[in-house]
Formats: sequence, structure tokens, C-alpha cells
Amino acid sequence: MTDTSALDRFTCVIPAGGVGSRLWPLSRAKAPKFLLDLTGSGDSLLRATWNRLAPIAPPERIMVVTGNAHRDSVADQLPELLPENLVTESEPKDSSAAIGLAAAILELRDPEAILGSFAADHVIRGSVLFQRAVRTAVQAADQGYIATIGIHPGHPATGFGYIKCGAARSDLAPFDVYEVDEFVEKPDEATAAEYLRGGSYLWNAGMFIAKARVLLDQMALAEPELVAALREIAAVWDTKAAAAARERLWPGLPKIAIDYSVAEPAAAAGRMVCVAAHFEWDDVGDFASIADLLTRGRSGDLAVLGDGAQVLSDASSGIVVSESDRLVALVGMQDVVVVDTADVLLVTSKQHAQDVKSLVNRMKVTGGGHLL
Repeated sequence: MTDTSALDRFTCVIPAGGVGSRLWPLSRAKAPKFLLDLTGSGDSLLRATWNRLAPIAPPERIMVVTGNAHRDSVADQLPELLPENLVTESEPKDSSAAIGLAAAILELRDPEAILGSFAADHVIRGSVLFQRAVRTAVQAADQGYIATIGIHPGHPATGFGYIKCGAARSDLAPFDVYEVDEFVEKPDEATAAEYLRGGSYLWNAGMFIAKARVLLDQMALAEPELVAALREIAAVWDTKAAAAARERLWPGLPKIAIDYSVAEPAAAAGRMVCVAAHFEWDDVGDFASIADLLTRGRSGDLAVLGDGAQVLSDASSGIVVSESDRLVALVGMQDVVVVDTADVLLVTSKQHAQDVKSLVNRMKVTGGGHLL
């Protein structure tokens, strides 16, 4: 059973950043994917994340880190979010800066604070299993470890990173806690299949739970100037000097993912543990993953997303996302991706869904930036 005092010191941090360029033209700079309903549930991914965390932590212990441009949208979607827990970035600096700033603020509010970072744009099914995994991770974090939550893979996915688990740590929790031997980048299909057969590899869901000071001290070993700047910003965060400090220091911060500044070095030093979880998880990184999510268990089906979408289909599968009032008609199209918006029509296949990002990158340098 998780120690009650540890849960009382636990704050959920929701990093809400990134455009989700593989989901263009649905996801754009002014309407990133975390603000969108990509599951047809009626809730945005951000709102669903809040609802998932609410049974674990009260509103005063849920924090959101987002860009200045999305401050109002986040506040509108999350009316329960306290103003002092809405942390804004003047420009995107990747996850080390975003999560690190939240940690630095929490460290000052409570030197023994424990934080858990949960991305705003993931889809999770199995709330009881999720809550159990988080509480187990909090128990490990309270004993000085940096914990992550790994997902038992359901198929040989090539779009996710993996965690190689080592020895069981029954001293930290009765079950499901293991040492982290290493983090592995996205594998090819043959390697992913081998991981699945081996049984010691889990999907890396990018969730990190640790005491705020432990996380920052670990980050400082790799990025001392970054952590010094974050702690300087946090020192005046609740004062009138906060904006000036952020504007002075934030632009010079390095862009580095927390996987590289914290997770991988901590694993190498034996300070990282993994909670092996059994809930369903997806990062909905592209249209193929959305199609699979919406048609799970119904192979060969066509997923349709969009209020009032008009789709006529014959012997077709894949996904149609419609934001227009036009009829989208498909005949004999397998694993197709059609995204119909007011100003852009995207047609590709599930096989090439990941390549949408390269198309977006090309548009940035060829004059199409106004459509991003």
C-alpha cells in the first residue's frame, strides 16, 4: 500500500506542448493535438488526461505546463486548474525545460514534493490499472528512485521506444517494479518482434515520477546550466519578477528531451526503476494510430472522425477525418488516410502516415507556413 504521506506530497504535472506535426492538417500551431478530440469521446486529449489524474490528485496538486499561445485555451478547457498551477513557456524548449521548471517550482513549495509527469496527448484505457501503477511509482519515488511506467506491449510496435527491464525490486513494492537496464530507441519490425517474444521489454510511455529535487539533481549532472537557470526562474515564480526572469533566461535554455538529460543517465547509474503496467496506452502519434485505436478489434474497418462527417464507403478501410460539409466517397481503398479540412485536403495511407511530418517540414521552407 502506498504511504499516504507520499501521496499527499504528490503533484501531477501535465506537459502540454508540441504541435503534433504527423497529425497535420488537423493539428496545427494554433490548435495542437492535445486540445483536440481525437477519439470521438467528446473530450480533448488534455481534458481526458485531467479526468484520468483527478482520482489520484486534487486540483491544487495538478499542474499544466504549456506555451503562452495556448494559455487561454488550456484555462478554458480546464476550469478547475488553479492559476498558480498554470505554468507557461515563452517558447518551446523540449521536455527537460518544461518538466524541470515544474519540478523547480514544486521543490520550493515543498522540498519533499514528488511529481509525476504525464503527457497531455496520450490515450489510456484502464483507469484502475493506471491509478495502481502511478501509486506504485510514487512509492518507489518516495524512496529516492526515479520511476517510469512501462506498458506491456500488445504488438511489435515500431513507433515507440522500449524499456529493457532487469531484476525485480520487491523491496520497493510487492510486485511490478523492476530495475531499468536501458532505454531503447524505436526499433525496426524484426527487432520489435524479438522484444515481444523476449518478455523483458516494455513500451516507453514517457511517464516519470520522482521527488522534485531528485529529478533536478539528476538533470544537473548532465545539464548544470539548465538546472541553475530553472531554479533561478522558480525562485521568483510567485512574485512580480517572474515574467522578467523568464524572458531573460528562457530563450537561452538548451532544447533537450528529459529522456537524455535524466532517464538514460539515471538508468546507467542504477537510479531508475520501472513499474510494469497492464493498461492500454497509445500516444496517437499519427493517423494510422488513431485509425487502429478507433477500429480496435475490427480489422478492415473504416474509422470516421468529425462532427457531422459525411462519408460514403464501399470496400474501403483506414480513416477519414472530416471538418467540412462535403461528402467523402471511397471505393476499394485499403488502409487509406483522408483528412478534409476547410483549406487542406490530405490523402495518404496508413503505411505512410509517419511521413506526414516530413511533408510539414518541407512546407516550412517552401512558403506553406501559413497553413501550419
